[in-house]
Amino acid sequence: MKKRWIVNAPDIELQGLLGRELRISPLTAQLLINRGLRCSSEAFSFLSPSLKDLHDPFTMKDMDKAAQRIVKAIKEQEKITVYGDYDVDGVAATALLCLFLKEISLGISDSIRFDYYIPERMKEGYGLNNNALKHLSGSGTKLVITTDCGIANYDEINFARGIGLDVIVTDHHEPPDPSSGRAPRLPPAYAILNPKQTNCPFPFKELAGVGVVFNLIIALRAKLLGCGMWDAGGAKPNLKKYTDIVALGTIADMVPLQGENRILVKYGLDELTFSKRPGIKALKEVSGLGTDLKSVPIKTGSVGFQLAPRINAAGRLTKASMGVKLLITEDDKEAMDIARELDRENIDRQRLEKDILSEAMETVETEDFEIDKKRAIVLAKEGWHPGVIGIVASR
Repeated sequence: MKKRWIVNAPDIELQGLLGRELRISPLTAQLLINRGLRCSSEAFSFLSPSLKDLHDPFTMKDMDKAAQRIVKAIKEQEKITVYGDYDVDGVAATALLCLFLKEISLGISDSIRFDYYIPERMKEGYGLNNNALKHLSGSGTKLVITTDCGIANYDEINFARGIGLDVIVTDHHEPPDPSSGRAPRLPPAYAILNPKQTNCPFPFKELAGVGVVFNLIIALRAKLLGCGMWDAGGAKPNLKKYTDIVALGTIADMVPLQGENRILVKYGLDELTFSKRPGIKALKEVSGLGTDLKSVPIKTGSVGFQLAPRINAAGRLTKASMGVKLLITEDDKEAMDIARELDRENIDRQRLEKDILSEAMETVETEDFEIDKKRAIVLAKEGWHPGVIGIVASR
């Protein structure tokens, strides 16, 4: 098969400008130009990502309102439930918010009442559902915070309001399009955090769900500082240590590694490499990525092809809540038990994929589908596991 290469014409003048200002070679300068980085400040940020370049989270629409409502729940001892999606991004975002709530709970006299809920893919499907919301309300929940889901759940959030639940949506998926005829309105949530929603001035639109939650905890920490949660000499949460969780979800969700994502992943990979978090250490060990005695540098490929699939396997085959439990546990033995179970689930997932792919390919090859004349082929068979058929189709 012949390939046609399209080679960008070099911009000699801009090459020279970037080269002089950044002290880089003409080749590196041209590669930056080819990526659309034409000014030295953008190029410098790309080459040297820094947490100080993160945007102000309060520029995200509804951020102040969301943070204030969570502070109110903390002060009034209302029970908070973090409701997450079952993929790695949703699991990571749920774990991130739970870890932060747990940490700040240690700094106040009354513990924060919170829990998490991850729906089962096979039984409940994606996003919020009324039965789960009814269960949460019955167990005393007053505030539901979604992670990586909720933006398309108009009816469910309307139902939640009717049974006395406030819902804060944190999501990064495309908001409903009024012209589509499907869910034409944003859900009637107490607050919606989604950089893609209309009239949201937050500059970076490509955050993963866990990135939206990271911005929320930055804002929440600022609000709690403002209301005297920690005295002048008190230890305030260092949010950098959470970037391992952020990187895990961001890489797994395959959002562009640009802007804020690039910054968070850069720091997160360092945190993953040297993590003391029991769940991360155990997950790395069962994935062949080092032990306590020997640390292996973690790269994006390590996350995408070794760490994330093991967390994802539970969401596809059994219970995604295992992934949250792994990331938030403080017990080394429990972490290793869960990590080994996730490793077994991942092996089962790989076997199922291989078997279904083989059957699908055999069907295509033996049946006369006239492939050249069709835009798509739809295959189905009783017994094919719904949790992996999407992966098989993509192959």
